[in-house]
Amino acid sequence: MIREFFGGVALLGRGLGLWATRPKLMLLGALPALIVAVVYLAGIVVLAVFSPDLAAWATPFAEGWTEPWRTITRVSAAIALVGVGILLVVFTFTAITLAVGDPFYERIWRETELTLGNAPAEPAGRFWRLLARGVGAGLRILALTILIGLLLFVVGLVPVAGQIAVPVLAALFGGWVLALELTGFAFDARELRLRDRRRMLGARRARTLGFGVATYLLFLIPLGAVFAMPAAVAGATALARSAIGDHDAALAHTEAGRHPEG
Repeated sequence: MIREFFGGVALLGRGLGLWATRPKLMLLGALPALIVAVVYLAGIVVLAVFSPDLAAWATPFAEGWTEPWRTITRVSAAIALVGVGILLVVFTFTAITLAVGDPFYERIWRETELTLGNAPAEPAGRFWRLLARGVGAGLRILALTILIGLLLFVVGLVPVAGQIAVPVLAALFGGWVLALELTGFAFDARELRLRDRRRMLGARRARTLGFGVATYLLFLIPLGAVFAMPAAVAGATALARSAIGDHDAALAHTEAGRHPEG
């Protein structure tokens, strides 16, 4: 499991290596991320500034409590709000950046596929179908993210333990969401739906989390998302191909067992 986890981290590392070999292509991929990052940075600052007021609004039940319990509860709520906000920011940042920079990221995905070999064909007339499928998948992932975000907020209300648990759980869940979102190019090109994506990535969950958590943590570094975004698209392509290859190999093995020679 540990080896698989760090194998996923290595996939992101391979994507980052493209900055040395394909700097112009990666720079094109960084531009949409930079534009979106500037807007999101302003939103994060506003959230941090108003988090005490939001925490007081979200915990009216603590109004009549004696000190220090009221302050502890509201500080815990403020920290939880910022943590949940970061989780939502990371996901929506990825979705919006992929939409804004779709031509650039599709080119990175395609060149990664060609480099790895056995790239899927690009059938004509599939743009609107894949766009509708991508929007539908994105909305379902967003709904799940909001639900988990609410659960993390509740966990964050627990003093001390909540402040430890929320960042860890946010990194794990955020990493999983990022892996689902970033592998969309490779899975959609092979006519595989979101449920197929979840199943195939889930079969190698440690590897998927290794890639996703590493990407999530890089996105938390100031301007890290700008440089990591194009690399994450390339790394996610390799992750998707390995998951699809594992699934196909397991399916072939099962079929061979059902129909032994002779």
